Amino acid sequence: MTARAADRARYDRATAQLDAPVAIVDLDAFDANADDLVRRAGGKPIRVASKSVRCRALLERVLAREGFAGIMSFTLAESLWLARSGFDDVLLAYPSADRAGYAELTADPKLAAAVTVMIDDPAQLDLIDAARAGGSEVVRVCLEFDTALKLLGGRVRIGARRSPLHSPAQVAEVARAVARRPGFKVVGIMAYEGHVAGVGDAVAGRPLRSRAVRLMQAAARRELAERRAAVVRAVREVVRDLEFVNGGGTGSVQHTAAEDAVTEIAAGSGLYVPRLFDNYTSFTGRPAALFALPVVRRPGVGVVTVLGGGYPASGAPGADRLPVPYLPEGLRYDPQEGPGEVQTPLLGPVADDLLIGDKVWFRHAKAGELCERFDTLHLVEGDAVTATVPTYRGEGQTFL
Repeated sequence: MTARAADRARYDRATAQLDAPVAIVDLDAFDANADDLVRRAGGKPIRVASKSVRCRALLERVLAREGFAGIMSFTLAESLWLARSGFDDVLLAYPSADRAGYAELTADPKLAAAVTVMIDDPAQLDLIDAARAGGSEVVRVCLEFDTALKLLGGRVRIGARRSPLHSPAQVAEVARAVARRPGFKVVGIMAYEGHVAGVGDAVAGRPLRSRAVRLMQAAARRELAERRAAVVRAVREVVRDLEFVNGGGTGSVQHTAAEDAVTEIAAGSGLYVPRLFDNYTSFTGRPAALFALPVVRRPGVGVVTVLGGGYPASGAPGADRLPVPYLPEGLRYDPQEGPGEVQTPLLGPVADDLLIGDKVWFRHAKAGELCERFDTLHLVEGDAVTATVPTYRGEGQTFL
């Protein structure tokens, strides 16, 4: 029996009394992935990206492990909810225009102490001040700068379009604008190198593209390491008591951790290891988060139909954004239909071994987005479900 077949047998036994659709997290794999992230971080703390987990119980589990400290959240409403729930170090990774949230933040000393907001433009300070509604608490601020690799005088750009701040001088100028402004304090710097951390460099069947990605990433890492160090020096001239410099992502943990200027690493997807993280030379993780759909039809030889399945991930549309049939091995989508809103036909000789009511296990393309489809996660240890915990959705929280 292959390792994957053994996993399928375990998952089927663990969920035998549960009707599909159903989502699980294999805790043995989850914990092993957490240990690997800590190893790659080389002693620097890992701030957990909550958007890649979206389950309070699992955030608590990983933060109880040595090597993890703090949360990187994705909306202000989520940040406040987490802070009210007892998480005392929440870095909001994106600027917000949530005026009601800012009014709540600036009126509550506990929330103001626990939550750090992200800016890259003084106009965002204006919005916060206009939303205070009498709240006088000092707002903790993190400055995000652009990590994109710019070539040919800026005519070629490689990297996500995030912050408008690219040079050390630009970041330092915004730091000075914050320092001059009552009610705000710069406490950190953040830069997410998604073109390094979030792009696989070993895509099966595409050796030339993979080689090009590795060359691009090596050049991007060199350029960013030099520029990030210069940004930190420039900001420290303005802010002497800077608390943290955050960088990285699951795919670049060890590279970013090697930079002296970086004090902490962000990672989250590496805990679940969705399918987009199969194509890396820098690490190999164990799939930990899966969902199962039930076989409801057998339309013909070599075909079964499962209920549901149309769970695409965000990003540029493409086949890599679709969940992948994982267990049993050997199933594939019908190219005429793909994963459907209500039903999904699956092709392959192994389909003839499946009976009505059997489970087909899938891996989502991205990590936390799976939790927007399920109210609960069943936590599997060995061949048993040892706990069932709510996702954000299961707690009635849908932040985006």
